[in-house]
Amino acid sequence: MLVVNSVTKKYHKTVANDNISFKVDNGEIAILLGPNGAGKSTIIKSILGLLKYEGKIELDGLDNHSIEAKRKMGYVPEVPALYDMLTVEEHLEFVRRAYKIEDKGCAEALLSRFELEDKRKKLGKELSKGMQQKVSICCALLPNPDFIVFDEPMVGLDPHAIKELKGIFTELKNQGKTVLISTHMIDTVEDYWDVAYIMKNGKIEATQYNNKTDTEEKSLEQLFFEITEDKNA
Repeated sequence: MLVVNSVTKKYHKTVANDNISFKVDNGEIAILLGPNGAGKSTIIKSILGLLKYEGKIELDGLDNHSIEAKRKMGYVPEVPALYDMLTVEEHLEFVRRAYKIEDKGCAEALLSRFELEDKRKKLGKELSKGMQQKVSICCALLPNPDFIVFDEPMVGLDPHAIKELKGIFTELKNQGKTVLISTHMIDTVEDYWDVAYIMKNGKIEATQYNNKTDTEEKSLEQLFFEITEDKNA
């Protein structure tokens, strides 16, 4: 379980996150929605322990800056950060050795699933944005993390990779993993979310649960645009 409690992050006089609190349970997919500049990337970097902040963030009761918590984390950044001079298979081998993963079959299965087998000898700098994104996803999934963050994961992916990634979201949920997906593309997340947190100007402005039996509840898209476009907010 991820618990974010009263987190504030300032860049000099600019407040990027303003007293944010939310949680994501085990076996739950949470969506972090908001327009560009809403503060989504800042709270994600705070959760991952990449930034200093005021407040408290815990993962399964562990402080998020602790080594024990970091071992549980996986992260797919918005912009893939591959090594220029490592091949695709060398990226996965690097992760496998870093996490002391004995079974090489997991890496091979991921390469096959994302149609990267014929790209295994390609260097990071030779890959397209979409291919880099696929490698980034494979590297994040390989250690089998308990908690994984996807920051705009669909950008640049081809239809097959999008289909596979959506399937992976469901598999992670069924395995009891904690999943947080940050996006501003509502149509890419409409099928599988459990709870959505809508951000604007560094704050959580609304929380909505995916209760498909409640026909009177506003759709996620309606609520999003009401808040972000200041209609009845």
